[in-house]
This record gives sequence, C-alpha cells and structure tokens, in this order.
Amino acid sequence: MSGNEKREVEVNDTWHSETAVIRYQIPASPHREHATSIYMSSSFTFDNAEQARATFANEQEGYIYSRYGNPNITEFIEKMCVLEGTESGLALASGMSAVFSAVAGLLNSGDHILASRSLFSSTHQVLTRILPRWGISHSYAEIARPESWPGLVKPNTRLCLVETPSNPALDLIDLAWLGELCRAQDIVLLVDNVFATPILQNPKHYGADLIMHSATKYIDGQGRGIGGILLGNEPIMEELTYFVRHTGPSLSPFNAWMFSRSLETLPLRMQRHCQSAQELAGWLEESTAVSWVKYPHLPSHPQYDLAKRQMKLGGGMVAFEIKGGLEQGRRFLDALQLCSLTANLGDSRTIATHPASTTHSSLSEEERQAVGITPGLVRISTGLESVGDIIADIARALDISK
Repeated sequence: MSGNEKREVEVNDTWHSETAVIRYQIPASPHREHATSIYMSSSFTFDNAEQARATFANEQEGYIYSRYGNPNITEFIEKMCVLEGTESGLALASGMSAVFSAVAGLLNSGDHILASRSLFSSTHQVLTRILPRWGISHSYAEIARPESWPGLVKPNTRLCLVETPSNPALDLIDLAWLGELCRAQDIVLLVDNVFATPILQNPKHYGADLIMHSATKYIDGQGRGIGGILLGNEPIMEELTYFVRHTGPSLSPFNAWMFSRSLETLPLRMQRHCQSAQELAGWLEESTAVSWVKYPHLPSHPQYDLAKRQMKLGGGMVAFEIKGGLEQGRRFLDALQLCSLTANLGDSRTIATHPASTTHSSLSEEERQAVGITPGLVRISTGLESVGDIIADIARALDISK
C-alpha cells in the first residue's frame, strides 16, 4: 500500500494466493454486503478539524481524496500485493501510466536507462521520443546477447526496464541473472509482467524492485476497462507515491472494483488460457502454412529450458509466422470468423493481431526486425472458448488465405 491508505483486513498467512484474492476484502458497511461496494466518491469527510489536520499530516490513517486513495483502490492493490509478494503498490489509469510514472517518478535529468530492445511499442516511444526532452537517455540491450548487457551499464544508469515474455515475439529474459546484475550495480529493476501475470511468474522472487501490469489485459480478462498498477516494497513505493499523487494518473474507483473482482477468477482463467495456447501452438507446428511457431513451453522455443524454470505454465500468447509475409498475414486476418481483430490481449475472447501493421507499425522496419517482428508474424491471444473452435477457425483462415 502507499501513503495513508489503511490495511483493513489481514490475509491469513496459511491461505494460498488463490484463496487470498477471493477472501480478502475491505470491511462491509453497516448493511453487511457480501461483495465489496463501489465507493464512487471524490472525497471523504472528517469528524472535526483536528482529524482533518492529522490525516493530511499522515499522523492518522484515513482517506482524504480519491486521487490519493480510495477503499476500492486499496482492495485492488492489496490483492495484487498478495499475488506478487510485495509490500505496497500504486493503482494507475493505464499500463502506460504505470510505465511512465515509474520512470518519471524515479529518474532525474542526466540519468540513464538500460532497457531490453524487445519492448511494447508505446514504451519504445517513451524511451526514444519523450524522455530525451528531459535529458534522460537509454541504451538498448539484445535479449539474445545477455553477455553484452554488463557493458551497457553506465555510471549514471539508475533503471533497468524489461518485459518477459516480450510483446509480441515471446522472447524471455533470465530474471535471476538480471536481478544479480542489477543488485551488483545498484540499479532499480522494473519488470513488465503483463504476459505471464503473477499466476505464472513472480519477478520479485528473482530480485525485481518494481513490477508493473496493464490491468487492462489478463487482470481484467474481459476487455472492459483500462488500468495499470505498480508494485514493490515500501521504500521505493514511497518515492513514487509523491510523484503519482501530485501528477494525477489515478485509477477510477469503479475500475479498481472491477479489477478486484476479476482477480478472483484469474488463477482459473490463466490455467485455461495456458492449456488452450499450448494445444494451439502444438497444432500450428504441424501446419504447412506456417514457417515457425513460438510458445514458451513448446520444446522448439529457443529458451524452453528457461521458460520451464521461470514460468509455471507457458502463458496464453502464441506467435507464429505465416508463409507469404505481410499480404498473406492480412488475408489470414480477413478470413477469420471467430477470432476478434482488436488491439487488446488477455481477453476471454481469442484475439488475432498482425503487429507489423498495427501495434508495432510505428517502429521502422529495421526496428521491427531487431525484435523479431517479421512481416508475417501473427500474435494470438488465446481466449476461453473451446480450443477446438479456436483451432478450427484458424485452420479455415490459413486454408482460405493460401
């Protein structure tokens, strides 16, 4: 948690995380509702002037203003802390507001970021076009060449930014190795854990100082709302809280309530996503219309051993290359009937995306090639439908697009 938000219900230490995210909730009102209410209030009242003064001075716990804290936001943060094993967190308006708040809240002009080259397109834009305005520089490191990373560290490197598995090529970074490197160099390690979720991977166990999520994705799981979260231990979160409170990228109470409810089914949903993705990836490897398939728990993945060690299951995302390149990829998407064409992922509905022409189209061809985004690459976010229906739709589209 952060600031003057109050831990109102303690989680039983004997509970598994799947139980904790269901049973943890803030106290009921006098009406004794079983499900948490939505606290759609911009501000909170005080009994007297002294209580107001003490609360503003952090001498007394309590809510002041929903930009600072809100009961629904507290519940969402607390559940995510249980899942990621952290002490504190900040709920934010989107995944990208989480990325930007972490960077802008920690760094000063003249600081340097070491970043994996395989990053989400908007994160790439922040690093290359926005942060240089304020004198914050970066160096890109190649996932395939970990031996080059130590040489990219500079005296002014303060932050290391990575996502694993990467979007969209599903490359992995050895978090245990990277955690040791960052500790030795006194660098803050920020891990984007969106694709794995805390159900499959806990970066803190490997030395991450900060974990971020776009709650829009698997945490929501139904494509309903936008949100983000930053998680870490108290000292670093206190540093970020000042920035976030005064710049205002706060999450709405309604979205916090919605995400908190969704967390109750996240373990079950991820199990189904992973089972279907594994089956789809295995089927795609047998297709003559496909050049290659990448899925972390597929033995053909170049980092299969790392994936088995670092991730409990392989995740819900599958990447593959359609023979015929860009135009063949577009014909494939046009032929789909069940799968949705949209920019989101982690939905209950299966989503097909062509990164080269959509999510990563702002990158140059050279930049896309550097992170494995080939012209025919298709990214599938495997949903919760029958995997037989998913495969049948993809098979029909591959056949039609030949």
